[in-house]
Amino acid sequence: MPTAAATAPRLKRPQSWTQDPEGVKREILDAARAEFVEKGLSGARVDEIAAKTSTAKRMIYYYFKDKEGLYLAVLEEAYSRIRTLERTLDLAALPPLDALATLAGFTFDYHAENTDFVRLVMIENIHHARHLKVLTKISEINLSALEMIGDVYRRGVAEGVFRPGINLLDIHLTMSALSFYNVSNRATIEQVFGHDMGAPAARIRRRASVIEAVLRFVRAD
Repeated sequence: MPTAAATAPRLKRPQSWTQDPEGVKREILDAARAEFVEKGLSGARVDEIAAKTSTAKRMIYYYFKDKEGLYLAVLEEAYSRIRTLERTLDLAALPPLDALATLAGFTFDYHAENTDFVRLVMIENIHHARHLKVLTKISEINLSALEMIGDVYRRGVAEGVFRPGINLLDIHLTMSALSFYNVSNRATIEQVFGHDMGAPAARIRRRASVIEAVLRFVRAD
């Protein structure tokens, strides 16, 4: 007759890092992003990041070398994600005004829905972009943002709906700044003016204002 031990259900062993290395790296990056966003680069601790994963601390050092290497990976992924999602917009299929409005709306929504990205950029600015300088891929990754704007802008100028002579970076900075501020300064604006920029109605109104501001900046009329 089988013993109780023999008939007891077997506990599923955690998947090892050798079986799913990408899964382990993904788990580490997710935990690290949350830690960096909450405490900044200086305040984050590898021990605490490891405690939030199902893997060992040594695996963080195995994959990312040290805390700064982990931070660099989180930062690169943050920039890569927004640029990757931008490229799914298929702006070429839209008239120039609609295409730019779509891109401005996406930029606003992405910042509003991904506050971690805003926090990471703020943290990196505190460090004077020292770590971005190490990431050689960052400039290449972000070039796609200007390329997309350039394609839309040139079509708009050719059709007479956009005024010529505008620097592409200025268009990008206008969209990014208005979208970024709506998240980065949310707490201070609420404290000073009693206005919650994250409230649904306020967000809808502000989104429309941002799109209008971007279009007024480039329109020929």
